[in-house]
Amino acid sequence: MKIYDITQELFTCSVYPGDPSPERQVKLRIADGAVCNLTAFQMCAHNGTHVDAPYHFVDGGKTIDQVALERFIGSAYVTEHQGDITAADAEAILAKARSLDMEAAKRILVKGPAVMTEEAAKVFAGAGILLFGNESQTVGPLDAPMNVHLIMLGAEIVLLEGIRLGEVEEGIYLLNAAPLNLGGSDGAPCRAVLMEL
Repeated sequence: MKIYDITQELFTCSVYPGDPSPERQVKLRIADGAVCNLTAFQMCAHNGTHVDAPYHFVDGGKTIDQVALERFIGSAYVTEHQGDITAADAEAILAKARSLDMEAAKRILVKGPAVMTEEAAKVFAGAGILLFGNESQTVGPLDAPMNVHLIMLGAEIVLLEGIRLGEVEEGIYLLNAAPLNLGGSDGAPCRAVLMEL
């Protein structure tokens, strides 16, 4: 079975403009006479490859620990797109995914520099998908992501942002993007992987 690691390395990852970057702190070193090597770190819940919970933009929405793991783990459809994702594009993506695997059509991953439009977000929200993933550090326009987030998170679609699909071909895979169990958090980092079925 081939496994694709679609996660950014944390300490060199892309960071959404204005968010704090991850910081690694070496607390103990065997080379310095300590009994072990020990690392501490500080980061934003939305650094690198991460998932957004509804609470990120919906006050009173589910926090990351309240979101069912089934949304993060299961069959997924990988497609490729460049530029704005229109409503027609969203309909075509869903139609192709459904023609291949109805379960995979519930988790859509987009490879390439794609930007979700509000119209496309409404299509995915209306379709009741469980998860949407993209390579950007945000879903929607980088300078105005709020409306797209409100539409998708308002429909309880989990957003998997900052993935890396460079070596992944279009098709159906098994996705595991389980987040860290951060109680009360609006999002969390994850180690996202795809497995060939």
